[in-house]
Amino acid sequence: MDLSWSHQPLTRRRTLAAATGLAAGALLPPGPALAAAAQYTNPVIWQDFADIDIMRVGDTYYASASTMHYSPGAPVLRSYDLVNWEIAGHAVPVLDFGAKYDLNGARGYVRGIWASSLAYRPSNRTFYWLGQIDFARTYLYTATAAEGPWSRLTTISTPYYDAGLLVDTDDTLYVAYGNTTISVAQLSPDGRNQVRTQEVFRTPSSVGTLEGARFYKINGQYYIFLTRPANGQYILKSSSGPFGPYTMRQVLLDLRGPIPGGGVPHQGGLVRTQSGAWYYMAFVDAYPGGRMPALAPVTWTADGWPVVQLVNGAWGTTYPSPAVPAPPRQVTPMTGVDTFDGTSLQPRWEWNHNPDNTKWSAGDGLTLRTATVTHDLYWARNTLTHRIQGPTSTATVQLDHSAMRDGDRAGLALLRDSSAWIGLKRDGGATRVVTVTGLTMDGNWNTTGTGTEIASAPVSGGRIWLRANADIRPGAPRPGTFSYSTDGITFTRLGPAFSMGNDWRFFMGYRFALFNHATQALGGAVRVTRFEVSTP
Repeated sequence: MDLSWSHQPLTRRRTLAAATGLAAGALLPPGPALAAAAQYTNPVIWQDFADIDIMRVGDTYYASASTMHYSPGAPVLRSYDLVNWEIAGHAVPVLDFGAKYDLNGARGYVRGIWASSLAYRPSNRTFYWLGQIDFARTYLYTATAAEGPWSRLTTISTPYYDAGLLVDTDDTLYVAYGNTTISVAQLSPDGRNQVRTQEVFRTPSSVGTLEGARFYKINGQYYIFLTRPANGQYILKSSSGPFGPYTMRQVLLDLRGPIPGGGVPHQGGLVRTQSGAWYYMAFVDAYPGGRMPALAPVTWTADGWPVVQLVNGAWGTTYPSPAVPAPPRQVTPMTGVDTFDGTSLQPRWEWNHNPDNTKWSAGDGLTLRTATVTHDLYWARNTLTHRIQGPTSTATVQLDHSAMRDGDRAGLALLRDSSAWIGLKRDGGATRVVTVTGLTMDGNWNTTGTGTEIASAPVSGGRIWLRANADIRPGAPRPGTFSYSTDGITFTRLGPAFSMGNDWRFFMGYRFALFNHATQALGGAVRVTRFEVSTP
């Protein structure tokens, strides 16, 4: 096999507070596989894709990432050069894990799709996605193409926390998983059941916590790649089979990262190119935007341990581009214009929780009919989100609001546990454009503020352009600003800047979000005729 995710909130909270140590690694000269003339710059994706699992199938690279409460979940990324990526689809089409993922009597914020695993099985030419939900059970989905359709193969009663799935050279399926105590499970040949599970390693107290397993077989050796959240990476190696015994080595600790103000690159996975070169794709904590994938070359010691190639003692901001065959085509950009011409959404879109599919439609624009009567955006169904492109980007939406009804609220939000929005309020037959801040949650993700209107202006007609600019450079709270236009050309700032917080505990970064909800009665609608994310 060519080679081919992580976080319990209390674990990260504890280990971040205790993070100490020195950077490990080596400054190595570029090898022949890195002789390409071009360079790439980290992060390779300046969007929120955390807990990466990465692999190569033939000449194509694939990766999966965490999405928590967003639906569909577990995006499958695709690349031909490890640097330029597109979203091919989602491995979990709907979060059908309970009513809370439908915003039905409960909410799933900071639950759902955590660190999970993506693998390919050559014997049946099938992609596998595996992940545990709510510490209750593990779900396994399969597809014959990365873009789907994906369907659930099985449910396993053991919750494989932060799992890494290995397709062994004899076609046996193994799963490495756990937090501090690391176990390996063997699955039945069809992948539907657990045959055996066994503890294989217990993390020394001097290291603290290890999790985020990735499972590999390389040159006959078994490796479990583990993160110390959120500042280190370790690896276990066994020469005696998948069940060990394993020995441990530090890969990096407190290594300076490539994003100014950001954290230590960690977690993620290893992948081998067609020419035999190795790379490590990790993520960098870079709030308020989220966790951004970064790529570095890897060499191996004579006795079989990986070493990250450093630049001046740090994870490089730039490296020579991987020497790979010419891509068969350009990948689809993760930003740009969407006019919603097709009947389905592009895979760069994800709903806040599962949508009510009877209340939206696409084709000749995106129609959002009110799906919830609430004064709380965090309870409103059919809020559609788009990742923010860093370091700064602007979202502009053209909105037809002629079918809004009294009490309706529709617009464009900067969405997280502390949110703000620009949009329309229709009351008493009159429509105003407003900026609202003070939408907040507490640490248990309960609403503590439903928002305060801080600026407004009257509008007439049935069409408006709304704009949100977001600065997601990490290291400090950053500004988000809002403006509007009645002609799509001249924009007027509305209200003071909104401070986008950089606390990590919500895990997911800020997103642009389109919403339309009722506060009085259902029946209203808006139509998004154009949405664009642009960068300076």
